[in-house]
Amino acid sequence: MKVVITWFKRDLRIMDHIPLINAINSGYKVITLFVLEPELWKQKELSIRQYNFQLDCLLELKKQLNSIGGKLVIKTGSVFHVFESLSKTFQIQAIYSHQETWNYWTFQRDIEFKEWTKRKQIPWIESVQNGVIRGLKDRNKWGLNWLKLMKTNLVIAPLSINSVKIKSDDMPKPVQLDVKNDNFNLIQKGGRTEAIKLLSSFTNSRGKYYQIRMSSPLTAMNSCSRLSAHLAFGTISIKEVFQKAESVRVNLNKEDKYWRKSINAFLSRLRWHCHFIQKLEDEPSLEFKPMNRMYEGLRENSNLEFLKLWKKGETGYPMVDACMRCLNSTGWLNFRMRAMLVSFACNNLWIDWKIVAENLGQLFVDYEPGIHYPQVQMQACITGINSVRIYNPIKQGVDHDPNGVFIKKWIPELRETPSEIIHTPWVEKMNTQYKMPIIDELASRKNAARKIYEIRNRKDHVSHTAKILKKHGSRKSKSKGKMLNTSKQLELFL
Repeated sequence: MKVVITWFKRDLRIMDHIPLINAINSGYKVITLFVLEPELWKQKELSIRQYNFQLDCLLELKKQLNSIGGKLVIKTGSVFHVFESLSKTFQIQAIYSHQETWNYWTFQRDIEFKEWTKRKQIPWIESVQNGVIRGLKDRNKWGLNWLKLMKTNLVIAPLSINSVKIKSDDMPKPVQLDVKNDNFNLIQKGGRTEAIKLLSSFTNSRGKYYQIRMSSPLTAMNSCSRLSAHLAFGTISIKEVFQKAESVRVNLNKEDKYWRKSINAFLSRLRWHCHFIQKLEDEPSLEFKPMNRMYEGLRENSNLEFLKLWKKGETGYPMVDACMRCLNSTGWLNFRMRAMLVSFACNNLWIDWKIVAENLGQLFVDYEPGIHYPQVQMQACITGINSVRIYNPIKQGVDHDPNGVFIKKWIPELRETPSEIIHTPWVEKMNTQYKMPIIDELASRKNAARKIYEIRNRKDHVSHTAKILKKHGSRKSKSKGKMLNTSKQLELFL
């Protein structure tokens, strides 16, 4: 039997899914396939948190396909073994999928899979999903091209499909794949229904004060869109989100300054979302190596005892500990607090950025490698192109949780501590349950800055930075190849 295959990866939906439509329009019967790859789930940053979210997404995708007469075929194993087996049973006319922009492992797998399709003489047609461009030569006009793509018409979900209904494997339990398990009970639900619900509530009400509430962990949980995990697994396309937000912006009352500022800020961050993923697409080694190689080996001798206490939320700094305990319990944290956690670990505790990236990746339900690694490097001050910014956790607490409401929620040892000293409880020494600070914040911050500036002040640092900016720096929207002030630009993210 002649068939085509739609290979689902991180695009777990049927709406705005070009590969699925192309497969249906081919005139052949369609196998709608998802391959669960055990080797992928052995990657150090992955855990049961992402696995269970993905499971939710797959169960709903199965229902979506069933509703149009299709069937989601799930196979466990290497993609090479799965496709090789299918090629012995069927005459595969073409494979349709989105380009996957994920981690180094998937990048290398796709390179090898391309070779397999060539040997088999099977066309593999990949579609762009999120505005990230494969084989990009430079960033000139990248923003304009991204915007153009975001404004293209959505591809409506198909009404029917001529599907090949072959036997599907049972979804293996996490323990069968040795998926890292921290006994986390998933709070954020996966699947398209939930994604649409979140988008609707955000654009109808929750997002009104997004710009002014996204930095505080007290308000961010409700005021942020909470779509990051859904974008990571593709239950909703970034085009859908952009066009919904853009329609809100266009129809806003001119007097509604809060909504206008918030929607503009949100639209800006959708662009930045893809901007950072493009960095990893252009340089997959950023998962392992500093963007600026001059910083390689900067933190070789990490204090593993400090790492252990940071992971548990027992550093003696209330805002750091509350954020870490919140993340351990919920799988989510707002951007500023994520940045503070990285900054404190890498700069104050002087832990290697790769160790920090690995441990945080396991905790984030919305783990997105293309954002994760460049951002960790940025907060560790090793990109060379961004300002050296080391967060003061005491000031972050005072600014974003002035009365200690968030701190007291996550640190029961401090619930009876007066608000006046909640950010520095060691000053009064009235609480013996809570740990004393494991390091001197000011001294460690100054020491980190000194070591970083020793590298930044080297004569050859300028030439290294210029090369990085040329490759990864953003451009003005009406580009003539000029670069924006990157450090200023990134204030959008802080």
